[in-house]
Amino acid sequence: MIQTLSDALAERGYDTLTPVQEAVTDPDLNAADLLVSAQTGSGKTVGFGLAIAPTLLGEDGVFGVAAAPQALIVAPTRELAFQVSRELDWLYAKAGARVTTCVGGMDMRDERRALERGAHVVVGTPGRLTDHIRRGSLDMSALRAVVLDEADEMLDLGFREDLEFMLGEAPADRRTLMFSATVPPMIVKLAQQYQRDAVRVTTLSGKGQHSDIAYQALRVAQQDAENAIINLLRYHEAPNAIVFANTRATVNRLTARFANRGFAVVSLSGELSQAERTHALQAMRDGRARVCVATDVAARGIDLPNLELVVHAELPSNGETLLHRSGRTGRAGRKGISALIVPPKATKKAERLLQSAKVQAEWTVPPGAEEILRRDEERLLADPVWEEAPSEAEAEFAKRLLAAQSPETVAAAYLRLFRSRHSAPEDLSPPDARPERKERAPFGPSVWFTLSVGRNERAEARWLLPMLLRAGGLDKDAIGAIRVRDDETFVEIAESNVARFQAALGASGELEDGLTARRIEGEPDFGRPSAGGRPAGPKPRREGPKGDRPAPKRDGFKPKRESREAAPAPQGDAVAKAPEAPAPAPEAAPERPAQADKPRERKARDAAPAAKRPAREAGDAPAAKRGFGKPKGDKPYKSGEGRPARTGKPGAGKPRGDGFKPGTGKPRGEGGKPGGAGAPRKAPASASDTSKRFTPPGKPARAKPARDKGGMQPPKRRKP
Repeated sequence: MIQTLSDALAERGYDTLTPVQEAVTDPDLNAADLLVSAQTGSGKTVGFGLAIAPTLLGEDGVFGVAAAPQALIVAPTRELAFQVSRELDWLYAKAGARVTTCVGGMDMRDERRALERGAHVVVGTPGRLTDHIRRGSLDMSALRAVVLDEADEMLDLGFREDLEFMLGEAPADRRTLMFSATVPPMIVKLAQQYQRDAVRVTTLSGKGQHSDIAYQALRVAQQDAENAIINLLRYHEAPNAIVFANTRATVNRLTARFANRGFAVVSLSGELSQAERTHALQAMRDGRARVCVATDVAARGIDLPNLELVVHAELPSNGETLLHRSGRTGRAGRKGISALIVPPKATKKAERLLQSAKVQAEWTVPPGAEEILRRDEERLLADPVWEEAPSEAEAEFAKRLLAAQSPETVAAAYLRLFRSRHSAPEDLSPPDARPERKERAPFGPSVWFTLSVGRNERAEARWLLPMLLRAGGLDKDAIGAIRVRDDETFVEIAESNVARFQAALGASGELEDGLTARRIEGEPDFGRPSAGGRPAGPKPRREGPKGDRPAPKRDGFKPKRESREAAPAPQGDAVAKAPEAPAPAPEAAPERPAQADKPRERKARDAAPAAKRPAREAGDAPAAKRGFGKPKGDKPYKSGEGRPARTGKPGAGKPRGDGFKPGTGKPRGEGGKPGGAGAPRKAPASASDTSKRFTPPGKPARAKPARDKGGMQPPKRRKP
């Protein structure tokens, strides 16, 4: 190993190298491209720093003058890029390396000036590095090594095009090293395209993941999920802990709740600026914060030295994310705990996640309040403060304190002070417990009042209730049921509060702005009709879909086709006659045969002969007077003129007769059409236009009724 790097490792406390570090520093691989897969937290960052050192450093183990970059390190997130930069800073410090970062969210002009001054190693994120290359501020001509850290994550985040662009711009004779916790097919394809005979290096064991991480699946009741996290944080009192959530909204809610409970907490999510994210992580490293609530933006590459607890407040989407989240603890040989919060509805999902990640978890329950209090007492007795000798001032105060109070009182007070500095634990329900529904107690004896407003005045219980409380000087428990009707509202008031309510209203009984209340005897009859004309009770619900409701019958109007089709069909050529306008006999128009002999196609009706149609109900218009049969494209004709000829139609071009009077039932003239010579005639309506209906003679035409999907609407009721 190069001496400058060996000295840096010794100062950092590295007695031995991790398996992945030993594998990549094999002298036989000094010039080879590598595809490395290893567990998270296994020291990959220092590993690839050692792996590329023979390519970058000379025989003396020192860098030359900083000019164009010699190595390019690409990381998926800003936090990981800064972490890699810090690791390489101390590893290459004795070699005189200048490490520069180029990440999104930072000032691009400062980065450009740093690159112009020269750098040996550049660490950055794919998007920002691509921008610098396209703008010409990052010179790729002198590169000797390119490292892709967490390559699988960069592909998952959609950086494939950026990676391919950077690898295409790099010199062809450079070394390419890919480091990843997993090696999916996309990584293999990328390696085949941009690496030269890459050597596959893996330190993953097929037995399991992270022997230094203890996995726990905590069964909790649905309503106690967040309380279980509080108890978990209180029980372990870890120097650093991360609570993972799936959404930013959940991160914000948990952060606010933990802060209210006295935890030193920070948040980390994609909506924060780079400065805010950097300050949050620095607060965790400095000890100013002990809990970090984060989305999966912190699941990759974040290394906190004292992180001992990872809590999955919400289960991740797949087993790979579970491993990366849990990999924030148990790093570099340290022990850690990864706890999954599993409500009853998420049990199956948790089992699938653990199975896909090949992890064996201990299924248990979160610690209860009694366990946490006992743990507090153990910490108190094991506190190193007991081993410190008291100073003279402390000894003098102890004598005065023991003279004034008994030892038991002093010890109890000290225990209370110790517990007061920590959040109180939560009482948890059994995992299979369901939320209890609070049943309202019987209201008791009451008196009913009627208010002078109702549904017609848009009265609602939500604004009547505060008005009653304010004007009547009542508590909320004194108000029972509120029943809003069309023109009045019934209110139930507890009998014990009636006198006070009436006294507050006075003789007029006025509540506000002309709204009055009047006492009634007994219970109102909610089934009686109200002034609006319909029963005062709830509106009856119509059965069946809208299309099945029968349309109301009106004078001069015909029900929908369904009611006509429901009637029995006449036999033979017989046609039912309507009382108001009897149909003429077939012999009345010998020149023009009845249309019963020829089927007619209708757009909205079945194609059936006219003679076999159902009988018309009373009030329907005769078939001969509807004006049907006008073909599209024909022009209106005038009385006395020959009707335009129809191809293949009998009686075409026949002149209209005269002498027919509407409403008399007299036979038609020649041509079978009503009206004599000289009588103006409107163009008959098309058969497909159902909006034009026949109006019986002697009756005024009615307006077209409103229609909806279920048929004609009933007329609005009029108040008496």
